[in-house]
Amino acid sequence: MKSFSAKQNCRAPSVEDVAHKLAALSHPARLEILQRLGGGRSCCCKEVVEHLDLAQSTVSQHLKILVEAGLVRYAPERQRSRYQIDQAALAAVSASVSALVESCCAGEGADI
Repeated sequence: MKSFSAKQNCRAPSVEDVAHKLAALSHPARLEILQRLGGGRSCCCKEVVEHLDLAQSTVSQHLKILVEAGLVRYAPERQRSRYQIDQAALAAVSASVSALVESCCAGEGADI
């Protein structure tokens, strides 16, 4: 099996990059797929389909969107390709949203 290589990127993500990732996270099925891929394990599409009430083609399309957004890594194999959460990318989105909330809410409650 090919390894899941993570992109090494030390710069802060752009607003466009964060928006693209948040758009990928905006669908309930994609959130369920991420939950299924959680725990650092890799799964093939069939393993994800077994736990969702969706067609294989639908799950494949959602996985493609998550891969294109950089939230899930893809490793092709002979028979079945494997998918795995890119934990660093997901953590970066979380940090970006936290920073946004902090900057938007800074000073609230200071008059109390």
